[in-house]
Amino acid sequence: MRILLNRGLTFISVLVWLGIGCSRTPESPEQLSYDVPPGFPEVQDPDDNAFSEDRWKLGQKLFFDTRLSKDNSVSCASCHKPEFAFADKFPTTPGAFGRPGTKNVPSLANVAYNPYFMREGGVPTLEMQVLVPIQEHNEFANNIVDIAQSLRDDAELQALSQQAYGRDLDPFVITRSIAVFERSLLSGGSRYDLHVQGAEMALSNQEKYGMQLFFSERTKCSSCHGGLLLSDFVIRNNGQDTLFADIGLERLTGDPTDRYHYKTPSLRNVDVTAPYMHNGHMATLEEVVKHYDQGGVAHGYADELIEPLGLEIHEKKALVAFLRSLTDERFVLRDWRP
Repeated sequence: MRILLNRGLTFISVLVWLGIGCSRTPESPEQLSYDVPPGFPEVQDPDDNAFSEDRWKLGQKLFFDTRLSKDNSVSCASCHKPEFAFADKFPTTPGAFGRPGTKNVPSLANVAYNPYFMREGGVPTLEMQVLVPIQEHNEFANNIVDIAQSLRDDAELQALSQQAYGRDLDPFVITRSIAVFERSLLSGGSRYDLHVQGAEMALSNQEKYGMQLFFSERTKCSSCHGGLLLSDFVIRNNGQDTLFADIGLERLTGDPTDRYHYKTPSLRNVDVTAPYMHNGHMATLEEVVKHYDQGGVAHGYADELIEPLGLEIHEKKALVAFLRSLTDERFVLRDWRP
C-alpha cells in the first residue's frame, strides 16, 4: 500500500509549519476518552493533541461555524452532514460564493482510523487535512491566519481555547480542535455489528446471504472492502469510465500509471452516503452492484481485481440488502450540533 505524503502538494510546507508550532498543553481534570464501539481499537491521538472535553467542545463549535469560509456561507458541516454519516446527498457540494465542488464528499465516520486523507490519500494527518478545505478555492476559499484573526473577539471561543490548549485561538488551536472532534465520529453500531457480536437475528436471511456473497471468493468484495472498517484504504482504480476531468492520484505524483486512482472508501453507513464514487456518478447501491457485476468499464487503469461476476438477480438484491444493514442508526440520528 502506497502512502503519499508530499509529492505534488504545494501547500505541504504551510501544513508542516503549522504542525510543528510549540504549545504547552495544560493538564485537564476532565480527561475523557472517545466513545469507542465494541470490538474497535482505541483511537491513537498525536502526542500534541490528546482528547479532552474542552478540545472536543471547541472543535465541535468550529466544525459547525460558517465563519471559517471566506463569505461566511459554509462550514465543515455544510458538506459533512451528520444525518448522512458526515457525507452529503449531492454528487458534489458547492463551497464559498456558490462555487461548484470538485469531488463527492466522503463520509467522516471512523476517520480516526484512516491511514491518510483526501480522495488521493495525499495528506498524512487529520490536523493537516483541516487546512485543505480552508484554502481550496472551491471550498472555503480562505486563509487559516485570517480566520484566527477574524475570530479573535469571540469571547466564548477564546475562553475554550485557553481551557483546551492554554493559548489564544490561533491556527494551531483551530486545526487541532477540529481534528479532535472528527476523531470522535466513531460508528460501529449497525445491525451487521450486532450480528458479528452474536445477535443472530439482527440480520434477515436475505442479508445473511448477501453477507456470505460479499465475503466470498466468488465476488471478492472483501478483497478491497474487508476488515473492521470494510476498506483496505488502498489507492486504486475501480473500473469507472474515464470521462471526467479529475485525474486522481496522478495529480500528486505526476505518474501516468496513477491516473484515475482514488482511495478505497469504507462501506460503513453506505446506504446513507449516496451518491457514490469519487465524483458521485452513481446514484444508488443497485447501480454500484451492477457496475461491479459487469466488471466495470474496460480500460488500462482498472485494478486487476475488477472482473465480471455473473450474479443472478436475487444475488444482486441480497448484496444490496447486506450493504443496507451496515447503517448505524444511532450514529446518523444523533444530534452532533453544538
